[in-house]
Amino acid sequence: MSDADITIRRTPLYNIHVAAGARIVPFSGWNMPVQYEGILAEHHTVRNAAGLFDVSHMGRVEIRGPDAVQFVNHITVNDVNRLTPFESQYTMACYEHGGIIDDFLVYRCPDRILIIPNAGNRSKDLGWFRQHADDFNVEILDLSEVSILLALQGPHAEAILNPLTDASLDELSFQHFIETRINGIWARVFRTGYTGEDGFEIWAPAEYAEEIWNLLISAGADHGLRPCGLGARDTLRLEAGLALYGHEIDENTNPLEAGLGWVTRLKKPSFIGKESLLKIRRNGLEKKLVGFKLLERGIPREGYGIWHKDEHVGTVVSGTLAPTLGYGIGTGYVPVPLSDPCTILSIEIRGKHIPAEVVKRPFYKGGRKK
Repeated sequence: MSDADITIRRTPLYNIHVAAGARIVPFSGWNMPVQYEGILAEHHTVRNAAGLFDVSHMGRVEIRGPDAVQFVNHITVNDVNRLTPFESQYTMACYEHGGIIDDFLVYRCPDRILIIPNAGNRSKDLGWFRQHADDFNVEILDLSEVSILLALQGPHAEAILNPLTDASLDELSFQHFIETRINGIWARVFRTGYTGEDGFEIWAPAEYAEEIWNLLISAGADHGLRPCGLGARDTLRLEAGLALYGHEIDENTNPLEAGLGWVTRLKKPSFIGKESLLKIRRNGLEKKLVGFKLLERGIPREGYGIWHKDEHVGTVVSGTLAPTLGYGIGTGYVPVPLSDPCTILSIEIRGKHIPAEVVKRPFYKGGRKK
């Protein structure tokens, strides 16, 4: 059973969102703000100034114990041993057959590992972790209900957050993090995000949710900060070429065909799914995930057909009219011979075939901190 099958939840900031006029929709078992003033306005705010997202529907898991690093290395495809303390990496957990259970960031603390599962996969992930923990001296803690996660994203994010912390954020590199205080409140501040822009994600105690949210909104008033919903988060991540579980990746896709071989360390001694992924690599891929842009007006949507000449060759898994770029973009799986950049395909939109060109991802390159 997924989290979406359980009673609809609310984050500690639900009343704040309602009071601010957000449009609330169900998402992965949670009532979440999809937009405030509008997806386009919020998208451009993040690209040009800063946006604040409540992403507390995501999980917060701690792996503690002397075998924490060894255990997480066993259940994920990337190599945690490559991380120094207070550094993070993008990774995935896979089934034995190579299908993707979930993708997430792993953060290495001096004495524990942090994992941020996707909202709809939290229960599934925790069950999988615990199922494979018997041979390791670890403790698996679900801290999702006692903490919040906020995302402050955009080129003005550092200027907004820096004066509020005890740290110097200009020295914090991308995918690194610190434990600090925000106006006296303990928090973890990660230089990570899901938008393609510079920014931070903030893990803090749930009882301070409204205080921290209001503090950030107030501090950002002179920097163009606005609250943003999940609608803009989706268009931002798609422009940035980032995968969304249930769209670009799921249990029926593997990291190699999804273009995520760069985080799949097949030379690691062992991890769940390794043998199947090695076999898939030896046998060769049949399909690959590609990005495409429309060459004429139109908006590609999930489920639309992808065609090559007169043959149906795939299905759009994500698509939108890219607000930053001004044209339609999307992703989908196609046969390997059709996956090279500059290949001409077409997308069936309302009975018409709109020409599209395979392009490299990301579609948009933002200003992430080096």
